[in-house]
Amino acid sequence: MIRNHMIKVCAAVPSLKVGSPDWNASRMSEIMHDVKGAGLLVFPELSVTGYTCADLFQQENLLDETAAVLERLARETAEVPGLTAVVGAPLRFNNHLYNCAVFLSEGKIKGAVPKVHVPNYGEFYEARWFTSGKDIVNETLPQLGDVPFGTDLLFEDRESTAVLGTDICEDLWVMDKPSSHACAAGANLIVNLSASDELIGKEEYRRSIVTAQSAAAYCGYVYVSAGTDESSTDLVFSGHAMIAENGRLLKEGIYGKKPAVYSALIDLDACRYNRIHQNTFSESNETFRHIPLKVQAAGGMEIKAEELSAILKKEKRTCSRYPFVPSSNTERARRCRSILAIQANGLATRVRNTGIHNLIIGISGGLDSTLALLVCHEAKKLVPEIHIISYTLPNHGNTTSHTYNNAVRLMHLLSDECREVAIDDGVKSHLKDIGHSLEYQGSGDTAYENAQARMRTYILMDAANMENGLVVGTGDLSELALGWCTYNGDHMSMYAVNASVPKTLVQFICRTYAETCNNEDLEDVLISICDTPITPELTPSDNGHIAQKTEEKIGKYDLNDFFLFYVLRYGMDPEKLYALAMTAYDDVDPEDIRKAEIRFYNRFFHQQFKRSCLPDGPKVGSVTLSPRGDWRMPSDACVQEWIKAIENA
Repeated sequence: MIRNHMIKVCAAVPSLKVGSPDWNASRMSEIMHDVKGAGLLVFPELSVTGYTCADLFQQENLLDETAAVLERLARETAEVPGLTAVVGAPLRFNNHLYNCAVFLSEGKIKGAVPKVHVPNYGEFYEARWFTSGKDIVNETLPQLGDVPFGTDLLFEDRESTAVLGTDICEDLWVMDKPSSHACAAGANLIVNLSASDELIGKEEYRRSIVTAQSAAAYCGYVYVSAGTDESSTDLVFSGHAMIAENGRLLKEGIYGKKPAVYSALIDLDACRYNRIHQNTFSESNETFRHIPLKVQAAGGMEIKAEELSAILKKEKRTCSRYPFVPSSNTERARRCRSILAIQANGLATRVRNTGIHNLIIGISGGLDSTLALLVCHEAKKLVPEIHIISYTLPNHGNTTSHTYNNAVRLMHLLSDECREVAIDDGVKSHLKDIGHSLEYQGSGDTAYENAQARMRTYILMDAANMENGLVVGTGDLSELALGWCTYNGDHMSMYAVNASVPKTLVQFICRTYAETCNNEDLEDVLISICDTPITPELTPSDNGHIAQKTEEKIGKYDLNDFFLFYVLRYGMDPEKLYALAMTAYDDVDPEDIRKAEIRFYNRFFHQQFKRSCLPDGPKVGSVTLSPRGDWRMPSDACVQEWIKAIENA
């Protein structure tokens, strides 16, 4: 069973009549009863009365009616177990009026938080009616039955682990945001009740600050602005609603038909992991009052993997098969260019600092060596003195003509010198010396297979010594994670440019380069390489065709990369990872996914010894396995707890 911390949150823009709390409350009540399975429902700023009441805010009739409908709405939350609703209302306290977010749950008004930053510039004139709540702490509101009142309130469900903090509109636009203080004190879900009018360019900026705050505070952020039913005397409101998590925009709507309700799942586990992992996340010494309420987890606190997967699909929580690869073509192309630039600059810096300008690289006709050669080519644009010496190292009978021809074509297009050294005789001599048969002994004959990888590295290293060169490594992040590399063979180099690039991304970088290189010959060979089955070609070919296909041995790289991303990026537990994989791979038998995950964990744990002695290489993304940087793990760690969790999922 999974301990579930997925919260369904909703941002709602109801139909509204300015100055009619009773009518507005009825519309909000209808939405409250319709949001099935939600734990949190957020309405716009001053949604009970309407934001544009202006001097009507000083009418006793409006304020008395507001207090009455708040009591009514609170009672109705008892009919929606597990839901907290947050509404906007003007409230009186000590001869002042405050613009407040009011929290309703379990049939009660749980508390009210006043707006801190009251704008009084441009089109905003709020200080005419409202007072800042910045100094209000440890207070209660007598008119609502002495409910907690102040900027020192956090609202908490200890079972689901949701802790709610508050911004109100302008509070987000200032340097010292109340939500920053709330998150430093433990809030992981921020509500923002807003009334932000539309101006040219404002929508984009509003989106950027919502996502930026959710990223900086490692939190979920639910933002909802007043809709088009507000008075249009001088301003137009759009009902812009956004739900963000850790810098990622999950759901958005603007100018929607009313009532407009936008929902998404917030993963509180991801927020918690980021805060623990990033030890610079600040913690506050401020004292906040923690008010208990109910924010239910979607589907319940204890949930099976299959049930969580069903909820993720129902709520359309995006779960890409390629988490390392952007889904947008434009963003993917930009990402690929950025990664290649990081790799090339890292290699160029190594060349400058060592004074070694000869780059030695082995080209197989496969994806990884292709990307490494492209990196060398790009580095030469930065350091023109670089001299690229490419080697193809075929083993006749194992190396197919297809990969060989692709390797030769690529070398001639991108290298300064092209050399060929057949490894047949050297491998045979070595196998004979150690008493091994000169013929492949079938599956499990690692001596035969690895002798070839080590022979190639041996030749490249000696060539580097002969030429005063630097051996550029070709192995990628996925191979290192799975241990699909020969120890002290392709595992070793003098600078490993691909060490933090996963296989799925390697392919996209090569394909993107092909599409943008403006060289038909280069494009043709790169596309051919991208379309070739991934293979180390360490076993005899099948009548000239590739016989050894990597993914038949270790599973599909996209699924392995999927596991790798969530294990390293979020420290995700195996059962939840299984649920996410079933969501992303809904066309794959769940039992096959389970077997693939078990295989991944076994290989990941058992092959750590290869990662403990990696050569230098540039970090390009948030997930990497350098023993000097992001990943430190004992080589003899026990995997059984992880395997047991998957088997019981």
